[in-house]
Amino acid sequence: KCNKRFTTYERIEEADKIVFVVDVKDGVTAIDRDVAHLIRSSGKPYLLVVNKVDSEHQEAFAHEFHSLGLGEPFTLSASVGRKSGDFLDELTADFPENLTGEEDTRLKIAIVGRPNVGKSSLTNALLGFDRSLVTDIPGTTRDSLDSVLKYYGEEIILIDTAGLRKRTKVKEGIEFFSAVRTLKAISECDVAVVMVDGTLGIEKQDQKILDEAVSRRKGILIVVNKWDLVEKDSNTAPRIEKYLKENMGLLDYLPVVFTSALTKQRIFKVIDSCKEINARRKFKIPTSDLNEVMRAEIERIPPPSAANGREIKIKYITQAGDHYPVFLFFANYPKNIPESYGRFLENMLRKHYDFVGVPLTLAFKEK
Repeated sequence: KCNKRFTTYERIEEADKIVFVVDVKDGVTAIDRDVAHLIRSSGKPYLLVVNKVDSEHQEAFAHEFHSLGLGEPFTLSASVGRKSGDFLDELTADFPENLTGEEDTRLKIAIVGRPNVGKSSLTNALLGFDRSLVTDIPGTTRDSLDSVLKYYGEEIILIDTAGLRKRTKVKEGIEFFSAVRTLKAISECDVAVVMVDGTLGIEKQDQKILDEAVSRRKGILIVVNKWDLVEKDSNTAPRIEKYLKENMGLLDYLPVVFTSALTKQRIFKVIDSCKEINARRKFKIPTSDLNEVMRAEIERIPPPSAANGREIKIKYITQAGDHYPVFLFFANYPKNIPESYGRFLENMLRKHYDFVGVPLTLAFKEK
């Protein structure tokens, strides 16, 4: 009971507004009175919600909750949706509008992966307290949870997500929406930490998660968790890293960190690596330097001639993109540049510049 009360206190402290939900069928309980006291003491704005009021005939039973001293209770039914729209209007009535239009510049890290690989355990270990429920049962985390990690004076947003299952195994409606929220978390983060079970290795579902992060051009770090359970010698980590990169094909530029969320081994290496990856995403190459380096590589191995026999010439290169690196190659026949030559150009960019963990976008334009 003490632990639950302390956890509730922590949640109240970090909240901007409190929604206190009680059960009309249970009436006022001793725990309700304890929580009500914490809410009154906090000085935070709040809304008392009486749930399971499925019809207007049950409204009268809600008057009992006036005894909590939290003002007029708001009645609704979450299961049937009764008055849910009115509840949202009431909840957001005093929300301030974002008049500044300022963008949140804090580093956002989404921790993603298959169920039961240790995503919530890593989040809890980094935060230093149990933000997420952890059990051996896959699928405990149903929604994406945002937490603020203060790391050497810097605020970093950690997003603990539900495990992404195979589509054929997503049966419940709640699992479908959990998957949608996880994909949304990937789309909104700066760096995706893709967690892999060290006792199982990389699997097909892990590859799909990686592909999703690459398609959205996010920074990516692979974290091999449960390292404490792996039998190893001095060559185990390099051997597994080599195995992972061989199985990732074109994604062999992704860095790998070996951790144990349980023993907290190298957990802060994850944060340091994410900060480095995010800095690389924002790195801008001077145009003069980019053209000098890349045109030398192009002259060494020029693009193959077009199908009509015409010579393809790449005349100018520049970097674009504010949130992730985009490279524009201006050529006389851009549509005739084969995909294989595009991969060559990407490899040359990675050879000369540090883009470890960063997907690159190459576009060919007519000069």
